[in-house]
Amino acid sequence: MGAMKVSSIQPTPNPNAFKFLVDRPLAKSGQSLAYAKPEQARNDVLAQGMFAIPGVETLFFCDNFVTVSMTAAADWRAIAEQVTRLLESHIGADEATIAGSAADSPLERLPKGGDPELLARINGLLDDRVRPALAGDGGGLQVMGLDGKTLFIRYQGACGSCPSSTTGTLMAIQNLLQSEIDEELVVAMD
Repeated sequence: MGAMKVSSIQPTPNPNAFKFLVDRPLAKSGQSLAYAKPEQARNDVLAQGMFAIPGVETLFFCDNFVTVSMTAAADWRAIAEQVTRLLESHIGADEATIAGSAADSPLERLPKGGDPELLARINGLLDDRVRPALAGDGGGLQVMGLDGKTLFIRYQGACGSCPSSTTGTLMAIQNLLQSEIDEELVVAMD
C-alpha cells in the first residue's frame, strides 16, 4: 500500500486546531476517536507519535482526517511539519493499524444511563444533522448519557477547546433536539 499522503492542512474555526487530510481512512468507517491526553492513546502508535510532538494537546481521528489541537504558545508550523512527516511515514490503515482497533471498546462508546431507544433516536439525528457539520470543521461530538431529560455531550477535536462550540453550537443542538425529538430536552456539557 505504501505510505499515506497528506493532501491538505486546513485551519478550523478554532485558531489552535488544524485539520490534516490524508488520502486514506485513519479511523474505521463511521467511527471517530478522540484523545484528550496521551495516556488514552496507549494502544495507538500513530497517536503516541503525535503526542510526542511538543505543543500537541488533543487529537481527533475521523474518516480521512486528524484534527490536532495545540497549546496557544505552540509553533504551529513546526507541529504541522512533524505531523505531516509522521502521517506520511505511517503505513496505511490495514485493520491492525487503524486508530483504536484495540483501544476502542464498545463499552466506551455506550452512553451511560437514559432510555436506549431515545438515545438511539438522538444519536441518529446527530449523525444526520450535526456530526457532518462538526466534521467539516475538524471536530466531533460524543453523547455521554441522558439523565432524565438532560442530554450530556462532549465535544471532540477542534470543537473541544473552541469557545464558539460551547455556546452557539450547544443551543443549536438543543433547539434541533427539542423540535425533532422532545421539547423538554436540555443539552449540557459533560
